[in-house]
Amino acid sequence: MQSLFITGTDTDVGKTYITAGLAASFYEMGVDIGVMKPFAAGTAQKKGFKSEDVKILSDAAHVDDPENLINPQFFPIPASPYTAWKKLKTKPKISTILSSFKKLSKLHDTMLVEGMGGVMTPILKDYFITDLIKQMKIPTIIVTRTKVGTVNHTLMTVMMCKKYKIPIKGIIINNFDNGYPVNQLTKDLENLTGVKVLGSIPFIKDMDNASLHKIFKKNINLKSLLK
Repeated sequence: MQSLFITGTDTDVGKTYITAGLAASFYEMGVDIGVMKPFAAGTAQKKGFKSEDVKILSDAAHVDDPENLINPQFFPIPASPYTAWKKLKTKPKISTILSSFKKLSKLHDTMLVEGMGGVMTPILKDYFITDLIKQMKIPTIIVTRTKVGTVNHTLMTVMMCKKYKIPIKGIIINNFDNGYPVNQLTKDLENLTGVKVLGSIPFIKDMDNASLHKIFKKNINLKSLLK
């Protein structure tokens, strides 16, 4: 199984929960899965991992890898790496991110890497999430939503991935805001982008591993990701 980069059409589309669901499912399927969130931002937790998202991913994958490998850089403000750099004078460390990914890849058979924001989230002035994915040399899964406007955002995301020659493994629809009908959205996205929709995930109340695996096994073509 290839490692995968989980990106989204925007921030708050549910990348963390989709990544956690995939991690929990692969773990239950016997895959030695590792997780990584290269950049995280927001208010630091008082105990454990600074980022709540990183804790969610680690718990889902059942890993005990060091925080500095799973999340090499944390910014204590809700901002892109570029904006955090300008405000906090803390420059994003691309080489550290790539070396951490390499180390984790040696510890696990496959990796799930969760991005920050959308594919054009700026890391440096002339270096974006797309550049990071390309340097990692792994395909991406695009997480989108059902809110009106999602077709536009998804098309732009797919176009940027194609421009950067990033292989797209598929699209996952996170159906948590009950907007665009999923069946119609699936047809439209596949017809307009030529990219396979792997399935849709309903709003998740119970985040324990067994529940996540049950939901993802039912709604996502997991076997296609194991190839």
